[in-house]
Parts: sequence; C-alpha cells; structure tokens
Amino acid sequence: MNPVAAAPLLRVENLVKHFPVEKGLFGRGDAVVHAVDGLSFELAAGDTMALVGESGCGKSTAGRLVLRLLEATSGTVWFDGEDLMRLSPSAMRARRRSLQMIFQDPYSSLNPRMTVEQTLTEPLALHGLARGKHRERAAELLDLVGLAPQYLQRYPHEFSGGQRQRIGIARALAVEPRLIVCDEPVSALDVSIQAQVVNLMQDLQRRLGLSYIFIAHDLAVVKHISSHVAVMYLGQIVEYADKKSLFAQPRHPYTQALLSAIPLPEPGARHDRVVLQGDVPNPINPPTGCRFHTRCPYAQTRCAEEVPALTPDHEKGHSVACHFWRDIAVAAPAALNTSPAPNARLQALQAAFLPRPLAVSA
Repeated sequence: MNPVAAAPLLRVENLVKHFPVEKGLFGRGDAVVHAVDGLSFELAAGDTMALVGESGCGKSTAGRLVLRLLEATSGTVWFDGEDLMRLSPSAMRARRRSLQMIFQDPYSSLNPRMTVEQTLTEPLALHGLARGKHRERAAELLDLVGLAPQYLQRYPHEFSGGQRQRIGIARALAVEPRLIVCDEPVSALDVSIQAQVVNLMQDLQRRLGLSYIFIAHDLAVVKHISSHVAVMYLGQIVEYADKKSLFAQPRHPYTQALLSAIPLPEPGARHDRVVLQGDVPNPINPPTGCRFHTRCPYAQTRCAEEVPALTPDHEKGHSVACHFWRDIAVAAPAALNTSPAPNARLQALQAAFLPRPLAVSA
C-alpha cells in the first residue's frame, strides 16, 4: 500500500484545553476546568468518527478545537499534512473552506434576519466562490439537501426544525468542504426526522466524498452512521475502535454501561443494565489515576494511582484505557444480554385473563 495514500486526512495529537476559573473580587485564581485533556485520534478521508459520552465530557469542545473555533491550550491538529495550530488568522480563514461545522440547534445557528438565500450566499462571497452565480448556487444547494428553490426568500422561522437543519447542512456544503464537524446535529429533532437527516448526511458523504466527526450521545444514531467510535469520559478518550468491534465487544466498563442503556425496539427484550454509582467528578479537580475509577465497579488500588494509557490492539485495531480490561471483557456478554426475558407480571396477567384451552375428553 502506498503510505502517502494511506495518510489520514486528520490527525489530532495530545490536544488539551483548560478553561481558567476566575475567583475573588478581581477575577484571579489558578484553578482550571480540564475540558479536554490529551486527546489523540486519526480520521481517514471519507470516514465518520463518532465522539460519544455523557454531557460535559468535552465532545463539543473537542470539535471546536479541531476547527480552531477555540484556541487549544496545547497539542497539534494536522489536516491534510498541514499543522492548523501554526497558521496565521488569515491563512486559517482561507483554510476554513475545507473545514465546516453543523451545529446542534438549527434555529439559533441561523441568523433570523437573513433569508435562506443570504445565509447560503454569504460564505460564497467570503471565499470568492461562484462569482456572478450566487443565486444559482444557492438554489443548487437547496436542491442538494431536498428543499425547493422557492424557499430562498423565506426566513428561518418559517421552517420546521428538520428543514432548518437541512439549511444548516446546505450552508456547510456551500464552500465544498472536505471535513465537517457535526455537533449533535439530530439531537434537537423529532425521532421521525432524525432518520431523514442522518440518511441525507450519509447520502451526501457518498456523493461528495465527505469526512465527518459526528458528536453525539445517542448510540443508536452512532451505530447507524459511524465507521469508528471514540468514547470520551471527563476530557479523555477511554476506548476507540471500529463500530463493529466496539458494539460487539466493548472493553471499557464505561463503554459497557453506555451500551447497556440503549433501548431495544423488540417488545419483551431488555438489557441487564450496568448502573454506574455516584456522579461525574468535578472537572476542576479530576481524580488522580484513572478518571473513571471513582464510579467503576472493577476499580482496584492501581486504578487510583496510575493513569492507564490508551493501549492499541494492533491485530484488531481496538484501543482501551483500562488496566484490567481483559478481566472485565469476560463479563461483558452477560451485562449486555439482549435476549427477550420473561416478564413475570405479564405472564400472570395472561394466565388470569386469556381464555384457557378447552379440556378434551378421551
């Protein structure tokens, strides 16, 4: 294989973001919020990597750091062989044509004073694209996301949530990007609309060769759209694998707990839930050692003293940050049982109210 062709489109190395906490009358203080603490991953061209985890784990912050919408405390972000952290503001602005974002709230991310046409043509004007043909390009973008061109003169409040998100997707596509960070793009939509938007994004990815960083907490959506999954906890990645491996055999106890919480569509089927004890620790003063050890049912003394490295399994491409994952993985199939279980109350009701078979005399 040609090593140049195999080079990742995006490579993030030891990305860190600490937010200072102001204290006292004059806003002074040394405390910081450890929002992202040592994030490293790669994304190949045409792939979708999902960032998943509880609210407050640093997913959205990581997405903004990749695009330099937030400046990192330390670390590097390589995009197509170029270190984005070293670019000047003007060079980074030009580079943003290849890096776009779809926001979580499709209403607040659109300017209510601008028509759809103005929203879609503004990035074209900023990057000097489609000169003299802005209206035609805007109509083409609407058609691309499944909306009629006659909507160009309407305002955001005249659309449903799903339509507004399609407009947000069209705006991201206007400058022909290669990578799009999708910050929970379907979490604010009705369940019936979520599938339509996810299918649209997959279709656009195939047609345009896009790469996605898909930030989400809905693992059912992640399982549908992603090719690789990175599980975050308190600013760090605790498990990384391809979608099939992670859902079939989760290794980290936190990942097992997340997967056990996925609702099942089959009546009578249930998970043996992995219920985590306690609350997420304070990111201002995160635990020493493994950050999950305060809630982990398998924690031992070593977990509170030594930080587990995100160790890759080169044969299976599965990385996990846990000292004892080999012992824990044995218990995963029982914890994630999805077979239908008999419901004693339902059986009692059936016995009481359903007609009994007639006795047949010999």
